[in-house]
Amino acid sequence: MDDQGRRKLGILAGVGLAGGLLPGITLGPETMDVALSVLAATIVLVVLTQVIYIGPSARVPLPALLAFGLAGFVQDALIWWLLSWLGPKISELRVDGLATILLAALITRATLLLLSQLSPAAETAED
Repeated sequence: MDDQGRRKLGILAGVGLAGGLLPGITLGPETMDVALSVLAATIVLVVLTQVIYIGPSARVPLPALLAFGLAGFVQDALIWWLLSWLGPKISELRVDGLATILLAALITRATLLLLSQLSPAAETAED
């Protein structure tokens, strides 16, 4: 899987984890509403993180990873803040409170960075 695929998978996993773990995020009452809310949040996050790309495209040392993580956390927090306003207009997604926005951003960015740093042995052997 290439870097873009790992990033998209990281965002999908992060949105799913944030939606499932945080009580301040409501995805909807029905299974289809939950799926549409996760899909809508994932699409918004994927598009905006592709437009403004913050993150390593390969394995990096820990100080660089922390810098990328901090900048990406700010980006994700702003996107989750946008989703708190946009979510009810496009799906059943509700994001309540600043603490929920910050925790959702932390979960999303941590998952994205974790998956971006996991690479198959074949890719590391080529470097």
